[in-house]
Amino acid sequence: MSSITSRPTFRRFVGAVAAGVALAAVSGCTVPSDAVVGLSVTADGHLLGVMMVCGHHIDGATLYVDSEDVNKQVTVGSWTAARPRTSGLATWTLDAPAGGWTATKSLAPLTAKTTYVLYGWTKDNSWSADSVSFTLADLDRLTPGKVRYEGISKKGGTSAVTVSVAEFKAKACQNV
Repeated sequence: MSSITSRPTFRRFVGAVAAGVALAAVSGCTVPSDAVVGLSVTADGHLLGVMMVCGHHIDGATLYVDSEDVNKQVTVGSWTAARPRTSGLATWTLDAPAGGWTATKSLAPLTAKTTYVLYGWTKDNSWSADSVSFTLADLDRLTPGKVRYEGISKKGGTSAVTVSVAEFKAKACQNV
């Protein structure tokens, strides 16, 4: 039986498939977002993680040093929920978690002039939470009852905003 496809055509086809596979492998596939993470402080000054889960679930949160160099993205704290957090607001103190949260990596001391990122995740990578970045100077401006998170502007960009807990609950899921 003779081949219908010539060798050069076959090689071009195999090359195109290989290029497509390589492109797919390096393209930045991300986990879909279904929650929003924010930060607040308690009345006695403890750092508080605040998460609005919009519909599915989140299993935990991680705080790391922000850096374009992946090797410098050091984890400074990580927390796991006792049960998946589903739709609604979840909070936990970062230095002494309670209310169904446990520290899988206790919070390390935060330092000045360092940018940190807090994000939420699921154990199976099915969902994530939009992250919030901050510095110690940003934390100094937080007051109890206020939440700092990455809001989406009317033009589609993101920027840190600080709002009441009630406004965070009402608006955080609108752009997820």
